[in-house]
Amino acid sequence: MAEHHFHLKANWPGLRNDVGEISAGNLKTKISIPPEMDGPGIGTNPDEMLLGAAATCYIITLAAMMERSGLEKDALTMESVGIVDVTNGVITYKRIIHSPHILLKSNATERDKNLAKRLAEKAEASCMISRAVKGNVDIELQCRIEISS
Repeated sequence: MAEHHFHLKANWPGLRNDVGEISAGNLKTKISIPPEMDGPGIGTNPDEMLLGAAATCYIITLAAMMERSGLEKDALTMESVGIVDVTNGVITYKRIIHSPHILLKSNATERDKNLAKRLAEKAEASCMISRAVKGNVDIELQCRIEISS
């Protein structure tokens, strides 16, 4: 068994609407409360960070699965949306929607398209961030698979 340790340093100099900083490896950014929640909106925020973690974990996992299966692609892109609910002052991260677009090589078959769909679904279930938030944040997949012309 291998354990990997990741370290983050944070500095928050003021009160609620101040601006702080975080650094973790190659990630160095300012942080604050987003404007949607009446904050200054400088740098990033926990909502974007969770969405970013889920999206990058998913797309990297999918790419690795496609590589291992020998499924060739021309492009793999994705958009993701995070939905946060604020009811009676309680903030709840409700749902993340991943919309990957897999563009297979022009010689791809229907079997390749079916494999891409299965891998897209398996990647969501296999991604460590998806597993970490399971039961707390719903993750929805809206996959588009096409063959290059």
